[in-house]
This record gives sequence, structure tokens and C-alpha cells, in this order.
Amino acid sequence: MKLIKKLQSHPKTIITLIIIMAMTYWMLRFNWDIRLITLITLFVTYTTNLIAGIASLISLIPIIGPLIVKIFSIPLLWFINSLGYISSIYAIKRGYGKEIILYRIVIIMFIVGIVLGYILGHLIPVR
Repeated sequence: MKLIKKLQSHPKTIITLIIIMAMTYWMLRFNWDIRLITLITLFVTYTTNLIAGIASLISLIPIIGPLIVKIFSIPLLWFINSLGYISSIYAIKRGYGKEIILYRIVIIMFIVGIVLGYILGHLIPVR
């Protein structure tokens, strides 16, 4: 019942999801390069905030839904951190040592902010 109310209250998310799925299907049908399809799909979903909508719909599934969302969101933090290390190695080889220190501090503060926001979000309910 809660799922049906959620679906009815967010028709834009559902319509956007259907459009993206149809667009991806047609690109696959016309044999586009899979990397181009992936980039286009990620860009469209990012710009439409569909990923957040899908995560909220998945989290409505009793018991396992919130677990699925947590499983997919934690590796995102690891991915952001690994991108920071990879770009640091590249920049150090190019001679940008002082800038790297500032850059790494910003990335670490960003990740700490996400984790603190997550913890505070669970400690202090918004409702």
C-alpha cells in the first residue's frame, strides 16, 4: 500500500524511468557503442536526479530495500576516494605536490561530511 502511494505521488520519476529505459532499448537496437550508451544514460539519469528517485523506491521494499540502498551507496564513497588517490598520483608525477595536499584535504572533508550527514540523518529524524 505504501509503495502504491509513493508511485502515485512521484509520477515524474516513473515517467522519466520509462523514457530512459525506452531510449536505452532503442540505442541497443540500433547497435550503438555500449560505452556511448552508458555515458548518455548516466548523464541523463544524473541530470534528472533519477538515481535518487530509484533509491527511494527501492528503499520502500520492506526489510531488504534499505539494505540494498546501503550496499550500493557505500561503494560510491570508496569510488570517490579511489578517484582522489589516482588523480593524486598523476598530479604528483606532474609536479603539483602542494596542490595535492589541499586537494586531498578537500576530498577527505567531503567524505567525512557525507558520513556525518548519514549518521546525523539516522540519529535526528526529519519527521
